[in-house]
Amino acid sequence: MQIYWTKINKIIEETPEVKTFLLDLPEGFTWEEGAHTHLALEGFNAGEQPNKSLVRHMSISTLPNEQTVGITTRIRELCSEFKSILRNLEVGDKVALFKIHSNVPLKREGKNVYLLSSGVGLATFRPLVLTYLERPDRINRLHSLNIDSSKDYLFTDVFESAPDKNFSSQYVDNRKVYYEEVKKLAADQDGLFYVVGSDEFILQNIDVLREQGIKPEQIVLDKRERQLPKFFSPETVV
Repeated sequence: MQIYWTKINKIIEETPEVKTFLLDLPEGFTWEEGAHTHLALEGFNAGEQPNKSLVRHMSISTLPNEQTVGITTRIRELCSEFKSILRNLEVGDKVALFKIHSNVPLKREGKNVYLLSSGVGLATFRPLVLTYLERPDRINRLHSLNIDSSKDYLFTDVFESAPDKNFSSQYVDNRKVYYEEVKKLAADQDGLFYVVGSDEFILQNIDVLREQGIKPEQIVLDKRERQLPKFFSPETVV
C-alpha cells in the first residue's frame, strides 16, 4: 500500500463548522469524480499497528485539474480526537493519503441525474457537478437537492443553477420540504438518484424513493459493494 505524505497548502473556513483543507498534490496521486481516500494524521503508523483513531475515510472535494486535494469536513465544538487534532492543524503541517476509490462516478446513460445530499455531503458531489459542467455528454440534465438546517449552504459558487447547461441546484432547510421535493423528483421513473449523507439519511431516502417506484439499480450510494446489503435487502442488490 502506497502512502502519500503531503502538506496542507491552504485552509478555507467554509462556514463556522466546516473547513476545507487544500493539500499539495502528491506526485502520482490521481482520482476521478466522487472519489474518497483515507486521510491520516502524523503518528498514525508510528507503532507496530496503525492507530486507527488517527485515520478517517474522506471524500475528495476537488478534481485533479485543480492541482490540489481538497478535504471538506464538518468539525463541531464537541468532536472526536481525530477532528480535534485536524481543527488545530496549520498550513505547512503534514498529513498522509492512501487508498483511493470512487463509488459514485457519473453514469452517462442518457438519463437525468439527481444528487441528493445532506449538509457537508455536498463535498462528494462538488467534483461531479464540475465534471458535468465541463463534459455534459450522455446526461440529459443534472439536479442537486441539499438539506442543511444551518442555512450556511456550501459551495454556492459551484452549486448555482445554470439553465443553459441543464444544471439546477436547490437548497432546503428542513426535512419535511426536503422529502416532498424528493417525491417530486421521483416522478422521473427513469432517473438516476445519487444519495450521500449519514446512514440514517440514506435509508430514509431509499424508503421514499422505493415507495415512489424507483428501483434499487437507479439508486447510487457512496458505499462499497460489500456495504450495500445494509441498505438494500440481498435480493434487490444488483
